[in-house]
Amino acid sequence: MKGKTQNDRERIINIIVTILLCLGAIVMVFPLVYMVLSSFMTKNQILSANFSIIPNPWKFGKYAEVLSKPEFLRGVRNTLLVALPVLVVGSFTSSLAAFSFAKLRFRGKNGIFLGLLATMMIPFAVVMIPQYVMFTKMGWTNGLLPLIIPGLFGNVSMIFFLRQNLSSIPTALVEAAKIDGCGYFKIYYAVFLPLMKGALMTQVILWFMGIWNDYLAPTIFIQDEKWFTLQVVIRSFNAYYAVNSDYPLIMAASVLAILPTLLLFFFFQRYIIESMAITGVKG
Repeated sequence: MKGKTQNDRERIINIIVTILLCLGAIVMVFPLVYMVLSSFMTKNQILSANFSIIPNPWKFGKYAEVLSKPEFLRGVRNTLLVALPVLVVGSFTSSLAAFSFAKLRFRGKNGIFLGLLATMMIPFAVVMIPQYVMFTKMGWTNGLLPLIIPGLFGNVSMIFFLRQNLSSIPTALVEAAKIDGCGYFKIYYAVFLPLMKGALMTQVILWFMGIWNDYLAPTIFIQDEKWFTLQVVIRSFNAYYAVNSDYPLIMAASVLAILPTLLLFFFFQRYIIESMAITGVKG
């Protein structure tokens, strides 16, 4: 009888927890769902005193209108101009650094790695003014260089996660490769790079999502409209079209802006979660 009472209590607790989690999920997802549905509404329906989430009637023209805006397409182009070189070169330098910290022996390795990790604790708000002053003196502001050049030297988070991933691979492979006559760089790209390609692709996806959604840095470093990235373009849409109460167009632009990152996450979420879990366990 005591065991049955305990099982009933656990079942009730599980039901309550499930209900609370479902309510929390609804609260978190509802703004996204409303944003998508409101992009199909008319201005009058959004501004109506009677709140509704179902478009009546459905209007599909705002997406074509957004895609016809040259500033939106220019924002996509500028964001890709930042993302592609940063992801290609930055992923190479990050993986190379992770390999060095995980498998090579050199003086001060642990101290350098700890110093690198310490930079993760410094919020961008602390360094953004010194960076702005430095980039201004270098003549890089009002362009994409402040967003591209720092990323070419790697990403601290990627270095950390890849280093943790490589720590689970036997170091004896390095010695075996040396016996076969391989240099350190050949050991990196011929032996260890194929072994960490899954974790590397996961980090590349996460980094791309961060670059695509970055708003603060482009706002600080870029004032010229022709170099606005996508998120800054969305902000300018909000400032310009909100005056005319054209909220469906703003919502449509926002949906198009988040669509690539949502698709990437939904298609690769299993690999992302597995990579994060493995990285946290092995080290």
